[in-house]
Amino acid sequence: MRERDGTPPGHADERTAVLMLHGRSIPVLPGFDLEYKSYSWADALAKAGYDVFMMDLQGSGLSPRPKMDDPRNVNPAQQHLLKPRPPGFTPGPPNYPFQLTNSNSDRDELNTVVEWIIRERKVEKVAFIGWSAAAFTMGPYAVKNPGKVSSLFLLAPIFPPDGTSNAPDPLPRPGFPMSVSTKSGTWNGWGNEALCAGQREPAMEHVVWDAIMQSDPVGSTWGPEGEGLNRIRNFVRWGWNRTTAAQGGVLGGSVPVLIAYGEHDRQANTSSEDPELNFSVPALYNAIGGDHKLMVKLDCAGHSVVWEMQHKNVHNLSKHWLKHLKVDGKTQGIFNMDTNGAISPAP
Repeated sequence: MRERDGTPPGHADERTAVLMLHGRSIPVLPGFDLEYKSYSWADALAKAGYDVFMMDLQGSGLSPRPKMDDPRNVNPAQQHLLKPRPPGFTPGPPNYPFQLTNSNSDRDELNTVVEWIIRERKVEKVAFIGWSAAAFTMGPYAVKNPGKVSSLFLLAPIFPPDGTSNAPDPLPRPGFPMSVSTKSGTWNGWGNEALCAGQREPAMEHVVWDAIMQSDPVGSTWGPEGEGLNRIRNFVRWGWNRTTAAQGGVLGGSVPVLIAYGEHDRQANTSSEDPELNFSVPALYNAIGGDHKLMVKLDCAGHSVVWEMQHKNVHNLSKHWLKHLKVDGKTQGIFNMDTNGAISPAP
């Protein structure tokens, strides 16, 4: 966990704690604290006076990665990528033939960090900011623990409206602990959503990948020389669907919710016959049971908006949200944000 404490001196009793959580494949520091130009979201919030915490779940970033130092535990279908490094590697079935973590363990880890922040920083609640698959952890946690969560800001949230509510049996699930991604694969996937001129800086391909490798000291020594591979934990998820989002009217009730997503985001909005892979951001907004809910669609932005031209506007949106819990003076509604940061009601 990393902290950027922007609490003004002498104002500890007014401290506002913010906890940021990563998605499926990108560790928390490259996502929220990219030390390049103005891209660090955490730094922007700290400079605005917030006490900002960033956590990596087990299997991601600089947190412990059990079973993930063994290259044989990579998805067997991807083991051909493990060349020329590590030297002498021979492909084969995983030595740990199970998925690594699950929804319960992720939420338990989140709870440990939340309780530490509340205890050590003497705050009553923590404001949540989550990107992408962080919604699987932060959303259900907020529903069950509204006394610990002051608000929820979800950027490009992954939400399967008809996903399963039940944990699979038995656990752990058979499979493998991790997959890997390459620099070119990461960049090309992002490029499919870069549909506006100037949406991203060309240098970001290298800046972002270098930051990912700094958060993966082992993966950086695998695969192509001077490039490395990004190790991605394999986890089992459940309990995040329209039933959860509506439960007890907590989301949008005692826990106000702001959702933001890019108009070109093809990862958070999909079309699949498999309910576990059919994702919809608007469906999340519609499913939230309470009235204090807002959704903002970002012009010229994709799933990786944290590294795109709209990043400063997202920072400003979050600062305004944390202070006022409103968008455009409203506590409910759907809005658009243009590339200048101007917000208007959706047509």
